[in-house]
Amino acid sequence: MSVRFAREDELERVNELRKQVNDLHVEGIMTEKIYETAKGKIHYWVNEDAPKSKLQLIFLPGLTADHRLFDKQVEYFKDKYSIFVWDAPGHASSYPFEMTFSLMDKAKWLDEILKTEGFDSPVIIGQSMGGYLGQMYHQLFPEKIKGFISVDSAPLKIEYITKPELWLLHRMEPVYKWYPWKALLRDGTNFTATSEYGRKLMHDIMMVYDGDKPRYAKLVGHGYQILADAIEARLPYDITCPALLICGDNDRAGSTMRYNKAWTKKSGIPIEWIRGAGHNSNTDEPELINEIITGFVKNIDEEE
Repeated sequence: MSVRFAREDELERVNELRKQVNDLHVEGIMTEKIYETAKGKIHYWVNEDAPKSKLQLIFLPGLTADHRLFDKQVEYFKDKYSIFVWDAPGHASSYPFEMTFSLMDKAKWLDEILKTEGFDSPVIIGQSMGGYLGQMYHQLFPEKIKGFISVDSAPLKIEYITKPELWLLHRMEPVYKWYPWKALLRDGTNFTATSEYGRKLMHDIMMVYDGDKPRYAKLVGHGYQILADAIEARLPYDITCPALLICGDNDRAGSTMRYNKAWTKKSGIPIEWIRGAGHNSNTDEPELINEIITGFVKNIDEEE
């Protein structure tokens, strides 16, 4: 396992991706690096030129989304905190990648990268699948994580999910193989965001997989499979660090709103409902989300 800077020839295959939106990272805000595993290479970004902060912000995008999902957060926090964001294994530039890993594997790779970067006080901000990964990271490394923010995600504890929902998670790849690409592109854009910016961003992110729907279906199917496996492992998944739930009140992705209502009620973790926002609430209301993150991290910082 090793980390190194991305070579120019390795970046050629993501140049087209970068042309599709105003990518902050091409302008020198973040430094792209590569973490090599036995199953493939993980591309990630850190703001090396920023002053070192006591806490580090770890932004984890959801399933099929890439690092650009948090561009508005990166732009806002780039001079305030040390920042990490990645293309998760199998996503965007972190491809090709052998899709035989678990959610626990992802958490361990994340930890290895953070250790390499000297990020010893991480505050994890995970959107959707990124929130599940954050919970797994907490399960494995509770002594390391300093804070956790779930953005339109849901709890990993098995008590929250129904048997039919769990059954379906194991069978999503054929569903997405059957789904016509144009309809998938339309629904994937409209059901995840409500703002013009959020929808355009998600459309551009999905276009990375245009012409290769089998790859997209495999990515989604594998993601839901490892999620189901993690839920069925019945680990405690208790959140003992400072935590906050964020959820758009117009989130139409599955049962996310139902999960969050139950999560805050049973756990006592406070929740912020984002008016008018969809599943990607950090792209629909970025200024508000940035304000919420700022207050949350400031409270942790003062207590450290």
